[in-house]
Amino acid sequence: VQLQASGGGLVQAGGSLRLFCVASGRTLSTYTTAWFRRVPGKEREFVAAMFRSSGSTYYLDSVKGRFTISRDNAKNTVLLQMNSLKPEDTAVYYCAAGQRLILSSIREPRAYDYWGQGTQVTVSS
Repeated sequence: VQLQASGGGLVQAGGSLRLFCVASGRTLSTYTTAWFRRVPGKEREFVAAMFRSSGSTYYLDSVKGRFTISRDNAKNTVLLQMNSLKPEDTAVYYCAAGQRLILSSIREPRAYDYWGQGTQVTVSS
């Protein structure tokens, strides 16, 4: 499956952005899908995920209540709605998909088989 991420940009603190991850080649609903982010000099950080079978969602504590991951099956797309953005949310955001990962590894980058190219999110103070 190929993943194409988009939707990043520059926004002021308190603003909103919506990220898109369009999949081609396979039906995304059969995959666990996630968003990670990375800032220079740091490890890739789990942000949010949706488990393939149950559709249950999981979030990094610092984004709970502000970010929402969802899936549009008709468009084979995973979205990340980001509200009340903070400067510390500034990062390159990556979407990822994995078909065989287990729930206990949902926050681990190494559990995912496919990655999008990343989209820059910059939040100014």
